[in-house]
Amino acid sequence: MNATPRRAAQRPASEESERRELAGLLPPPTVPGLDADRQLLLREALLRQAAEPQGRPAPRAPLRRPAGRSVRRPARRSARFRIAVPALACALAVVGVVASDLGGAGTPGRDHAAVTGGGPTGGSEAVRMLDRIALAAAGSEQPAVRADQFVYIESRVAYAAQSAGGGPVTMAPAHTRQVWLSADGSRPGLLREEGGPDSRLGEDGPVLHLDQPGATARPEAPGGGGGPSVGEPTHAFVAALPTDPDALLRLIREQTRGQGQDPDQRAFTAIGDLLAETWAPPQVAAALYRAAERIPGVTVVASAVDAAGREGVAVARTAYGRQTQWVFDRSTYGFLGERTVLAEDGDAGPAGTVVGTSAVLARAAADRVGELPPPVR
Repeated sequence: MNATPRRAAQRPASEESERRELAGLLPPPTVPGLDADRQLLLREALLRQAAEPQGRPAPRAPLRRPAGRSVRRPARRSARFRIAVPALACALAVVGVVASDLGGAGTPGRDHAAVTGGGPTGGSEAVRMLDRIALAAAGSEQPAVRADQFVYIESRVAYAAQSAGGGPVTMAPAHTRQVWLSADGSRPGLLREEGGPDSRLGEDGPVLHLDQPGATARPEAPGGGGGPSVGEPTHAFVAALPTDPDALLRLIREQTRGQGQDPDQRAFTAIGDLLAETWAPPQVAAALYRAAERIPGVTVVASAVDAAGREGVAVARTAYGRQTQWVFDRSTYGFLGERTVLAEDGDAGPAGTVVGTSAVLARAAADRVGELPPPVR
């Protein structure tokens, strides 16, 4: 009678041992994993934590699991982790941030402009600004200009006048200026200014030339006509300029020697003239801006207004009591125009007085002088 209970008591122990032996032969059970949405949320939380400055944790939003699968998390993730982008896009993105930090100085439309000589910004900031402008210029598109065509440039200009006896300058109203320049210099060009007679530019007498953008045409000096140069450029000459900034700056310095006591200001002025009244190909324009990076004393003006009333950021240099400013669009960093202001108080007026301003409105290729082509703005 006692045998059966003993066998009954031993059977469970034997079955338990067999189960353990069999369990050891089976693979371990799988661990339940996270669904895709939960994995994404945890990954974003980890990235936010890694991006926080040490010792200064940023406020973070609570993690919430999506209610359903319709949330388009992969699209947000692809934007967040995009790393490889074109260099120009990077440059323009950075430019947008910098431009927002430069606002505030100067009031558009006033007769007086802020003058900087390295105060709010200067030196290294100007180099960074010009580098971004050069990147934007290099990435721009421009149609080719044939040798038998004319480069047409339309602008608004205004310049101050001073009486022979001295005293404060008087700023004339801005007016329209149109110029047609032979691309290869083989045919006469034309200068047309609002309120004045047309002036022929080129070979047919009397031969007239322009000293600088916005200047009145003048007769050629005796012994002139030595071919195109930095001071008397044709489109073909500008298109063939070196795209290496150092070589380009050396050429500009050589061809402007003897035109003033400050060689750096001579180079800066020459580059500004090429930007204002020629149509340089993108790579040459970029080289001109990078050549300007190498000129000492170049600064950034936070706010400047061109002759058309367009407000932008300016790259400037001060010499001889005046500051020359190149004005650029804040969003595209395209060249808008130039402005010259008094850098110090004097007989002509207080510091900040605008004594010259221009605005480039259109550039295009024309088949004939006097023709108004569809503008490339």
